[in-house]
Amino acid sequence: MSNTSTSLRRSILAATTALISPALLGMASLLPPFAATASAQSAERLPPVTVNSAQQRKRKPRAVVTAAPPAATASGSTAAPDQSASSPPAAVTLPPTAGYDRGLSSSDSASLVTDLPGGAAWGAGGVSSLPAINGFGADRLQVAINSMLISPACPNEMNPPLSFVNPAMIAKMRAYLGVGPVSVGGDYIGSRIDVTTAPPAFVPEQAGWVTSTQLSSFFRSNGNAYGVDATATVANRDTSVTYTGGWVRASDYKAGDGSTVKSTLYETQNHSISISKQTFGNLFTFQVGGQFIPYQGYVNQYMDMVYNRGLYANGRYEGVFDWGKFEASAFVHQIRHTMGFIAPDKVSDMPMDTKGLDGGYAVKATVALSGHDLLRIGNELAINRLDDWWSPVAGSMMMSPNTFININGGTRDRVGTFVEWERHWDRQWTSIVGLRNDVVWMNTGNVQGYNDMDYGADAAAFNAVNHARTDVHVDGSALLRYEPNDVSQYEFGFARKTRSPNLYERYAWSTNAMAMQMIGWFGDGNGYVGNLDLEPEKAHTISFTAGWHDPAQRVWDVKVTPYASYVQDYIDVDRCATASCLASNPANLTTNTGFVYLRFANHDATLYGVNVEGRLTVWDDAVYGQGQLRGLIGYVRGQRTDGVDLYHMMPVNAKLALDHRLGGWTNSVELQLVGSKDQVSRVHNELTTPSYALVNLRTGYQWQHVRLDLGIDNLFNQNYYLPLGGADLVDYKVVSMMGSSAAYGYNVKGPGRSFNARLGIGF
Repeated sequence: MSNTSTSLRRSILAATTALISPALLGMASLLPPFAATASAQSAERLPPVTVNSAQQRKRKPRAVVTAAPPAATASGSTAAPDQSASSPPAAVTLPPTAGYDRGLSSSDSASLVTDLPGGAAWGAGGVSSLPAINGFGADRLQVAINSMLISPACPNEMNPPLSFVNPAMIAKMRAYLGVGPVSVGGDYIGSRIDVTTAPPAFVPEQAGWVTSTQLSSFFRSNGNAYGVDATATVANRDTSVTYTGGWVRASDYKAGDGSTVKSTLYETQNHSISISKQTFGNLFTFQVGGQFIPYQGYVNQYMDMVYNRGLYANGRYEGVFDWGKFEASAFVHQIRHTMGFIAPDKVSDMPMDTKGLDGGYAVKATVALSGHDLLRIGNELAINRLDDWWSPVAGSMMMSPNTFININGGTRDRVGTFVEWERHWDRQWTSIVGLRNDVVWMNTGNVQGYNDMDYGADAAAFNAVNHARTDVHVDGSALLRYEPNDVSQYEFGFARKTRSPNLYERYAWSTNAMAMQMIGWFGDGNGYVGNLDLEPEKAHTISFTAGWHDPAQRVWDVKVTPYASYVQDYIDVDRCATASCLASNPANLTTNTGFVYLRFANHDATLYGVNVEGRLTVWDDAVYGQGQLRGLIGYVRGQRTDGVDLYHMMPVNAKLALDHRLGGWTNSVELQLVGSKDQVSRVHNELTTPSYALVNLRTGYQWQHVRLDLGIDNLFNQNYYLPLGGADLVDYKVVSMMGSSAAYGYNVKGPGRSFNARLGIGF
């Protein structure tokens, strides 16, 4: 390259850096005085043991990792290959720093899913949104937190699994997209998300006992949110003890037009302690933890969370033997939950209580049959116990004199067994095929209403029939990976997956208007009632991924993934046609405006779409650092076979960003684009939303063990509506028999501009 072209290139780099850097550095003056300490991320992770071939089956001591702060990374990065191990077919792993980076702008761990291909989040409380991937959301996804499967313990699913960990606690998030192998799990039809917190870290023998601590404190101006995160580890060559935890408090946030979005405040804290021991190719881990949420507002629900406590214990084992690898885990998780009203945005008296218990185990053996073949066999058990009751309200004719029994001793137990064969045919071809069987048993006891006049007929009809149901799932998956050369890779997958209804979908029984409005995790203001005769959902999904990259996989890569699913007996809704529903709303069967009453029902449906992801290193220079473009585009279409559009389908959307790194300094400019949502469920009377564009800025600098991060979300303070945020039931009212009621026709506004700061220290 000539001196002239070299000078021109450096001039362009200098100009580009100048556009990004000064504005971001200028935000340093916005750091709040109290933002004192912050974390530089947890220690390096113990690499997982994999069985590759017969020649590699000699037992070896586990690799030793040394506790050290991570290198600075650009905030808000999208999905990338796991640095410790390549992702299996149909899986995407977020970067190790993704959780910590996300914590600058959000305390909602489910928001991390938006960095996955096809990922989105259903709006809910500030730390409790429901994840969705490729159009499948809520219970159609399976989320495991340190191998624990946590079932809904609230009629509005205010305590989903990802709400039990703060973003900074997440060391690894891996998603199996659509056609994950049968060994990953059963009883879901969308994607499986595995989250790991506090992985063990060991030190060299000569180091003796070593301690490390990371602390961080953050502030977000919109909603006056502030909190702390902490990680502390003490370890030697074979023992590791780690604490992780965090606390955050936030007030109602403001929209771009300056209005306050009510019932969006929250406070939460999560804590865990894990103890790991490695010896002779074996790794044992035991963990205990808990959560406490004293309050969390819900702008798209009629009630709020006023108490939520979770306690859990889990144990995990990994062993490497001459024949292969053995993994086992067991857990128990308890939830105590109460819904009520948080004044002054909501004022009333109607306590609703829930008590839930989950437990189970999973065992899996990976056997190396030959130098080319692996056999996986496994078995798992998942049990769920649920009681949901609403105490009487003194002085109320409608809500007394009895306790309303919504779910009485609900049980949902599942046993699953699988066998899977993985073959590496040669350097280019790999296949994974498997079969799986799950059996789900569900039952519940008799129920009662507040009184016989308003609830007696429904209760009597429910109690008169047998509640026990047994579902048998027969599933399978087949995945094929082809790598013809150093610059391309192709994956094809097919899977049949089955999901049984949850306890609320099957056993919520009352068609009283008020009771129905207390059921439903959709945030649409409608009322829901269960259906004892629901059939399990059976999804048949095909997916194809074509990927290209430079030979070293350092400069550029792009992936295109079209997919399609046909779902037999998709659990959707019909308009409720009972006398009670029609008495509450005579136009319930035909109206295309207003809130309606719905009954869960099976319908066949199709979902299809495409995801595109890519990155490009624009420059890599010793003087100007490294600049990288990254992007993510997603499109999904969901429709019942009778022509009704499915509810909560994310419109076409994209994330485009330019990341810059120079030594310990990182910058990022991100553009988020979301199209208009025009294809909506007319059964739900779902609202449309207009398109919007947001710009987010990040900058950070790390001095040895200290790191400062600054950011601006929604730089231009755009006023927009959340496409999956549901209905605003708090900010707009109409006169009614109750004095005032939620007005139909208003979407939830997204947050306006926020100045964010975090300071971390590791020692």
